[in-house]
Amino acid sequence: MSDARTILIFGAGYSGRAYARVMAGETEAMYGTTRSLAKAGELVDAGVTPLLFDGIVRPPDVLAALRRATDLVISIAPGETGDPVLRLFADDIAAAPKLRHITYLSTVGVYGDQDGAWVDEDTPCRPVSKRSTERVEAEQDWLSLGARSGKPLAILRLSGIYGPGRNALVNLANGTARRLVKPGQVFNRIHVDDIAGALRFLAGRGLEGIFNVTDNEPAPPQDVVTFAAGLMGVTPPPEQPFGTAELSPMARSFYGENKRVSNEKLHALGYEFRHPDYRSAFERMWRDDCWR
Repeated sequence: MSDARTILIFGAGYSGRAYARVMAGETEAMYGTTRSLAKAGELVDAGVTPLLFDGIVRPPDVLAALRRATDLVISIAPGETGDPVLRLFADDIAAAPKLRHITYLSTVGVYGDQDGAWVDEDTPCRPVSKRSTERVEAEQDWLSLGARSGKPLAILRLSGIYGPGRNALVNLANGTARRLVKPGQVFNRIHVDDIAGALRFLAGRGLEGIFNVTDNEPAPPQDVVTFAAGLMGVTPPPEQPFGTAELSPMARSFYGENKRVSNEKLHALGYEFRHPDYRSAFERMWRDDCWR
């Protein structure tokens, strides 16, 4: 079997492009779907051949890329009608002649609210929101396809994603940072570089199963803003009680889930996090001027 790899990313957005950048020079070709040609330039810059996919029809060039692919990454959220990639391409994926590995990017939201307790991959899912319930269903459907097709499949449950352009430093600079305080509330985070790194690590070894991809330190959100402000030498915004804050229904729903997510399973396999906590990540982004 040739070692040459061809990657197809369904939903080549922020995380998908980061993965493409770390895989540059290691692949024969990389393809990524986008809903709009307006974002095609960002894919090209990451070394990805853009393919239009609206989640409704089966484009011939996407099917052609699937037939060439050795590695498949799915980074498209399901909806009320299920997962659009499974709905339109399940049989094609099962029959893909060169496909060696499938990775589905999910979310730690599937664990729901755990009252701040630690959870791992064996913790039963207790989704609270509709979007997390849809994720649980999509995970099960992807696991079923993996079992039916005999192709190794890894599910990566991602925590809150941050990195260049998406972080508290940016929010402080543009005046949108807030320090909302809800006693006992913590959030889990992952730098986009470690999503890409975990993808490379797991797919390159053909590993299958469910893996939490999150850093070592769940932390209160207001602490992150305070730390970022210290790096910038600016005064952080005042603390505001969560109960008095005006938030969108989606933003408020995030505060309805409180848990500490363990990454021990991934770490035990030998993956070393580039950004093990938010402090080291922010220090590096600030020092290297790569936070914007």
